[in-house]
Amino acid sequence: MHNVVVATTNPAKIQAIYQAFSEIFGEGTCHIASVSVDSGVPEQPFGSEETRAGARNRVQHARQQCPDADFWVAIEAGIDEGSTFSWVVIEKDARRGEARSATLPLPAAILDKVQAGEALGPVMSRYTGIDEIGRKEGAIGIFTAGKLTRSSVYHQAVILALSPFHNAIYD
Repeated sequence: MHNVVVATTNPAKIQAIYQAFSEIFGEGTCHIASVSVDSGVPEQPFGSEETRAGARNRVQHARQQCPDADFWVAIEAGIDEGSTFSWVVIEKDARRGEARSATLPLPAAILDKVQAGEALGPVMSRYTGIDEIGRKEGAIGIFTAGKLTRSSVYHQAVILALSPFHNAIYD
């Protein structure tokens, strides 16, 4: 049984992590524990480096809070070049896996508000009328007509970030 600490309480992120770990290591082989930790970056990070730093910081803080886990996982969403995306960081022992998710170009009407200082989640909640949309389908679900969701895009990135942990060539 793998003990996996996820540095989030967001259901969309937890679902993606659980699904990816189950697919890679087998159904029922992982226990997921959720912790709330600080990212050390603004609520709405801008740029790839600031967003990646937020995910790395979350993993570090989760490791400090729960040092006996097997894996620590963080997903940090950000804005880069007019698009929303995320970084996934996974650590086990001294090994780290990282992957950047697919990106979704944001409409100017939404992007303008985010660049003016608002976080994407609240902007999207006002636009759609869906409370806490960032904990659900997110902007990705809205602008892809439900074909993709925050969780489905995170899932792909988690699968990619897990590659160093189950392929011998990374050793």
